[in-house]
Amino acid sequence: MPRIPFEQLPADVRQAVTDKSGAVRRTVTLQGGMNSGVASVLETESGRVFVKGIASDHPQVTAQRREAAIAPHLPASCPRLYWHLEAGGWSLLGYEVLNGRHADYSPGSPDLALVRAALTELQQVTAPADIEIKDAVDRWRDYAPPGTLQYFSGDTLLHTDFAPDNVLVADGRARLIDWAWPTRGAAWIDPGALALRLMDADHTAESAVAFASRFPSWQNADPKALAALGTATAALWSEIAESDPTPWKQGMAHRANEFELALHRIP
Repeated sequence: MPRIPFEQLPADVRQAVTDKSGAVRRTVTLQGGMNSGVASVLETESGRVFVKGIASDHPQVTAQRREAAIAPHLPASCPRLYWHLEAGGWSLLGYEVLNGRHADYSPGSPDLALVRAALTELQQVTAPADIEIKDAVDRWRDYAPPGTLQYFSGDTLLHTDFAPDNVLVADGRARLIDWAWPTRGAAWIDPGALALRLMDADHTAESAVAFASRFPSWQNADPKALAALGTATAALWSEIAESDPTPWKQGMAHRANEFELALHRIP
């Protein structure tokens, strides 16, 4: 969506931010990401804050509000949400500023150990029962083989989208960002989601699955469950690639097929 500078927000919206964080002394508009109408780092009298926002009438505003609701339940590997406000036709989130970079998933990267530590921490978090979030059974219902949906059920809080843009390396640790689609389900799903993204960074299917197998949840999963994830993942990306010929989506569909084959070979 179009990105606008913080200074172009209505005066009452900017005042609402000032009431939260203090007088704004300097702003920097960020260009990365696609799902925020506003993405700016503000220098304020109380410190720095990253503000992301979307118009209140935008179809994706529900996802942002869900992100705000889930924030208090996230582990330390996720950035701290300072505030959430609705004003002047905008929904805004104010986060701590992370001085970092996107994770490097390439084979041999030292970032892999940091990402593993962050996901290990997340694997211990139970999805809050009082927040309406997607259930893994529903998310994979149209893609999983018949008779396998029970494997996806669980109460772990899942991220499910480990694209490198959603993982920042800052202060010596990996930080998981972009929580617009938190999911409740079986813990082993997240290591599988990460494995597919490792393949997109030139890992073989076998090495990516081996990385996933370092997580106890994956080790303890029924091989039939893992095979079902492979089939569901391949079906999902096939659908995406058929509707959009963008090269990277075509590439992900190809890797999802390789991922499926690797998971079906697990004894």
